[in-house]
Amino acid sequence: MVAIVLLVALLGQPAAGQVLSLHTLSGRPDMVSGGTALVEIRGVAGAAVSADLNGRDVSTAFRARRGAETLVGKVEGLRSGKNLLAVRAGSRRARLELVNYPVSGPVFSGPHQSPFVCQTEAAGLGAPLDENCTAKTRVLYYYRTTEKTPAGATKSGDLPAGLKPFDPGAPRPPDLAETTTTEGKRVPLILRREIGVINRAIYQIWMLHDPAQPLPDPWSESPFWNGRLVYSFGGGCMAGYRQGRLPADVDVSLVARGFAIASSSLNVLGNNCNDVISAETMMMVKEYFIKTFGVPAYTIGMGGSGGSIQQHLIAQNYPGLLDGITPSASYPDVVSIGAPVADCALLARYFESSSLNWTEEQKTAVSGFATWGTCLSWMKRYSPGWLRPDSCDASMPKDRVYDPVSNPKGARCTLQDNQVNVYRRDPKTGFARRPLDNVGVQYGLEAFNAGKITAKQFLELNEKIGGFDMDGNIVSVRTSADPQALLVAYRTGRVNAAGGSLGSIPIIDLRRYLDPKGDIHDRVRSFQTRARLVKAHGTPANQVILTEPKAGNAILLMDQWLSRIRSDRAAGGAAEKIARNKPEGLADACWDPAGQQIAEPAEYRKPGRCNELYPAHGDPRLAAGAPLAGDVLKCALKPVDRADYRQPLTGDEFARLKQIFPQGVCDYSRPGVGQIHKPEPWIRY
Repeated sequence: MVAIVLLVALLGQPAAGQVLSLHTLSGRPDMVSGGTALVEIRGVAGAAVSADLNGRDVSTAFRARRGAETLVGKVEGLRSGKNLLAVRAGSRRARLELVNYPVSGPVFSGPHQSPFVCQTEAAGLGAPLDENCTAKTRVLYYYRTTEKTPAGATKSGDLPAGLKPFDPGAPRPPDLAETTTTEGKRVPLILRREIGVINRAIYQIWMLHDPAQPLPDPWSESPFWNGRLVYSFGGGCMAGYRQGRLPADVDVSLVARGFAIASSSLNVLGNNCNDVISAETMMMVKEYFIKTFGVPAYTIGMGGSGGSIQQHLIAQNYPGLLDGITPSASYPDVVSIGAPVADCALLARYFESSSLNWTEEQKTAVSGFATWGTCLSWMKRYSPGWLRPDSCDASMPKDRVYDPVSNPKGARCTLQDNQVNVYRRDPKTGFARRPLDNVGVQYGLEAFNAGKITAKQFLELNEKIGGFDMDGNIVSVRTSADPQALLVAYRTGRVNAAGGSLGSIPIIDLRRYLDPKGDIHDRVRSFQTRARLVKAHGTPANQVILTEPKAGNAILLMDQWLSRIRSDRAAGGAAEKIARNKPEGLADACWDPAGQQIAEPAEYRKPGRCNELYPAHGDPRLAAGAPLAGDVLKCALKPVDRADYRQPLTGDEFARLKQIFPQGVCDYSRPGVGQIHKPEPWIRY
């Protein structure tokens, strides 16, 4: 909940505790959407209250809630832009400015992406009603059957396994199951699914609800909803220019316990890898949820891979939207992993063309991963796909896509062009500025110092590694980042620096161990986020890392954690309350193949049973000497120094090394170029 008092004007001297004030419950008052806002009036104290919006009487919108001194009202009919809500209670007055935006957005993400492909028909919402992909909202009901679901059953059509369509107008089906919520209420297991369009995204809200009973609202509770909202974020990471499809899957076990689950197609980075649009959409969907169903006790983030990126960056850059997060298969962000991912394509091109013999073990050592196969996995879609302007989704008409000759003004599907509102355009090229850089990077430095590759291999690799032009083509010269893009990436929070609320909310990081399989979701990423938490706050006490967990549900654990924090009235700041209110047994741990829990601190490459079972590796930048945090986009440089090499270099070899790096090599003892550690929250673009 965001509660902001913009202006309170008092006349006379009210009794203590009777200050009249206005607060928005549905979101920030300067970022209202859809023409309505849920507003609370405090300090009423039984006085007659009148309210007007832009001079129009809206007094009847307010009703009692939480005692006689509090009124809550859904204020409707806001015009675009600024609105003034004025309230009088006896001789006291209060005013609140509400700034309204269209339900189609944008609010803070900047001009809408264009072109943009609507996909409402694929979502079952029919043809779009306008250019903003608006569609009529649908409500569907399902129920859990008492029939035994076959082992290994998967969803049927658009339904998760074990669910059937429910007709509110028909007699109750004989196989209707029951469930018990977290509040101990025994109710029919009927699921309500609402699908609509907000901010050009297809959203959905799942709730436990019997259509024969009233829905919860901002003034009354329900035996079905337990008052908790889970926001689900989807994986992948590709350029947008489309509405995207929304998976129908839902964690039925959570809904059956009374949790509401919300998500949207623009909270799936595989549909649009733009965390700013994701944050804006999440804010607008949550605002709609609150105005419709009421204020949740807290909001929990859920999702893996690209879904983890959104949770980390929303917590950092838009504090107040998420109260706790449960990232899985996590990455800290997109931009800082973009460089080592791009390196895979450079390394593969070099290995294929090298005059020297490279074994698989040597390739693996240079890559830093558990296996060279991890680089090959990244190359299937993302390396150099993230840098290629033509790597658009198939839904994008070919004649709308950029081509340097036939369509130079077409849509460019690079990661930076997908966030052009953030990075802005280089006036020389008209393309988005790019933060990618590999100047001074000594590829294979750790492998050379460990004696795994020869001096000849080390020198040729760095001599011929090359870089990328603005169209993602490999060229002989190394890539130099745009200086403005570097500053923007750090200042706006595209790099996860553990800022905002990320260091002051609980985090449960869940990870299956996939490193030996060449899977791109490698264990080191959990440690990178931890390193950034330590760098920013001196401690990772708010983060728990669970590797190969065999039982339990992270949302239920987070629910317990947040509930305890909320009930904690003792002295202390957020960090203290987080640390002392962890549920019993919730701490860093891994589970062995037999399912036995091993509780020990999660530390990168330190002694311990978990690291023996599940060793963490690195990536091409870590293997080039970069720090574990992996937050340096462009390194500061220093002269080539013999003392940095543990293997012998002849005079000629050392001279060649200095020719390869005429500007110097990376000095990771210093901050990166343009690097700042405190990104600004709630930036408008």
